[in-house]
Amino acid sequence: MVRWGFWKNRTHNLARMSLGDLVVAFFSYYAVLVYLGLTAVSLYFAARWFESWAPLAIAAVFAMLAYPLAWYVLHRWVLHSQYLYRSPLTAAVWKRIHFDHHQDPHNLVVLFGALYTTIPTIALVTMPIGYWIGGPAGAATAFAFGLLSTVFYEFSHCVQHLNTTPKSKFMRQIKKAHLAHHFHNEQGNFGITNFFWDRLFGTYYPEPKLRPKSATVFNIGYTEEMAERYPWVARLSAGTRGDANPRRFRSESTAPDAPSRAGR
Repeated sequence: MVRWGFWKNRTHNLARMSLGDLVVAFFSYYAVLVYLGLTAVSLYFAARWFESWAPLAIAAVFAMLAYPLAWYVLHRWVLHSQYLYRSPLTAAVWKRIHFDHHQDPHNLVVLFGALYTTIPTIALVTMPIGYWIGGPAGAATAFAFGLLSTVFYEFSHCVQHLNTTPKSKFMRQIKKAHLAHHFHNEQGNFGITNFFWDRLFGTYYPEPKLRPKSATVFNIGYTEEMAERYPWVARLSAGTRGDANPRRFRSESTAPDAPSRAGR
């Protein structure tokens, strides 16, 4: 991981961070800077190839509407699938992009998506139809708004894991649904800021009491039995895999002299 500024020599425990801490950490995180930089480049090319406003507006709206569906599909049928950890070729990727987050929900370091998975996915979802709508300028515009949607989703996701109560009703509602996904039953509430597709496919539950408590909410199906059959994620986790409870926050280093300052 690239580290500088607020991220240098620190861990980042969302349970001990304020909203102000999060804003500083978020906008200095390398992946967010990459998203914003690519957005600026994409908008530059959209302006350079500009022919008409209407196709660009349609491409932008398409990108913002497509993102919740793309996230739902990937979250439900890829990140919560039971096949990625079964191969040594994909075990490390699955561990990085989702298993670690469910094991340690307050660790900001593993909350963000990995660039090598997010950027190709955003491009694949947005650019072809953007091009069909508005040519090169439409593709660039759709990609830019896909990136901005990602930044919004990532920030909202971070706020959902802060140990604070949001002031807005909307944020309180989506936080409640998302935390139920993490701490009650992982087979529902796959959205982050938009639960339309959960409602459509019957996976939305606004109250934890509407679903039974899941025994696999923290290991997302990678149980002790599965770890014995498919050991690659367990080996990469250095024996820290948890089942009954989420892991307590740990820094990337477990050495005695690892940074231990509060709120990081």
